[in-house]
Amino acid sequence: MRIITNIAAIFAAMAIAGAVAGAAQAQPARWQGQWPETDFDRTSIADWSEIMSGGPPKDGIPAIDAPRMIPAASETRLEAQEPVMVWPVPDGAARAYPIRYLLWHEIVNDMAGGVPVAVTYCPLCNSGMVFDRRVAGATLSFGVSGLLRASDMVMYDRQTESWWQQATGTGIVGEMTGAELDLLPAWMDSWERFRAAYPDGLVMDEPDWSRDYGRNPYVSYDRSAKPFLYSGEMPPHGIAPLMRVVRVGERAWPFSRLREEESVTEAGVTISWEAGQASALDARRVAEGRDVGNVRVRDAEGRDVPHDVLFAFAFHAFWPEGEWMLGG
Repeated sequence: MRIITNIAAIFAAMAIAGAVAGAAQAQPARWQGQWPETDFDRTSIADWSEIMSGGPPKDGIPAIDAPRMIPAASETRLEAQEPVMVWPVPDGAARAYPIRYLLWHEIVNDMAGGVPVAVTYCPLCNSGMVFDRRVAGATLSFGVSGLLRASDMVMYDRQTESWWQQATGTGIVGEMTGAELDLLPAWMDSWERFRAAYPDGLVMDEPDWSRDYGRNPYVSYDRSAKPFLYSGEMPPHGIAPLMRVVRVGERAWPFSRLREEESVTEAGVTISWEAGQASALDARRVAEGRDVGNVRVRDAEGRDVPHDVLFAFAFHAFWPEGEWMLGG
C-alpha cells in the first residue's frame, strides 16, 4: 500500500489527482469500472470532477473490524498528550481509539453496548466522528474508498458499495444516496484525560498491520498555508484554512476564540477548551505535536453534544451557508 508520507509527496499526489479529476468530469465512467456494484444512476453529485483520487486504491487504507480492546490501565505505548477518539459507550465501559492508529486506518468498525459504530478520522480535514452504523434497519460496515471530495474522505459501505461523505455522514452515490448516519456523542481528548475520566475504560490495542504506529505521515500539515487536494473556496472572515473549528450542526466556533475565552455558552451549548492535547498532524511523532488543546461540547443539562473538530476550509466546503461564531 502507498500512503502519503511527506509534503513533497502530497504535492505530487495533487498533480496526479487533478488529472484524474479532469478525466472524470461530467460522467462517472472512470469510477464504474472500479466499482461495478455501485449504482451510479443514484447520486447527489452534480459534477463528477469533485471526486478525486487520494492516491491509495479502494481498501488501500485498510479499515479495522472488531478491534481488540484492552484495559486502559494496561496500555503503556501511548503518551499523556496523545489524542484519542473517545466514545462513552451506553451501558458499557468508555472506549478510546488512538489517533496514531486512525491516521493509518481512518475507519474502525466496532460494536459495544449493543450499538454498532464506525469510528472515523480524515487526516486531511482533521475530522473525527463516531457514527451509528444502523441505517433503515440494516447494519452496515464501512471501508475506505481511496477517493476524496473537497479533501474529505469518501467512505463506502460493503453491503451496497454506496459512497458516503465522511464530513457529513451522508450517502452521496449509490443505493444509499441521501441516507444519513446518526452522529453520536464522542470527542477527541488526550490520553491522559481519558485515563483520568475513565479509569476502568478500554482502549483499542495496536492493530496487526505493518505500520510505524506513532509516526505522523502528514508532517507539518496543519501548519500549511492551504489544504492539500483541495481547490474550493477558502473560509471567510480572514480565518486560516487550517484553523481548527468546533462544528455543532451548521455552526462553527474557531479555536482562536476558544483558546482566548476558554469557555463559550451560546446557541444552546457550552464549549470548553483546555490545554493538553498534541496535534496529530504536526511533528514527526504524534506525541510530540504542538499543544492544540482539548474541547468538550455540552448542552444546558451538561450532556455531551454530537460535534466535530475539523479544519475551517472543510466546514466552509460542506456548509457554505453555515454560521461562523466569531463572538464580539
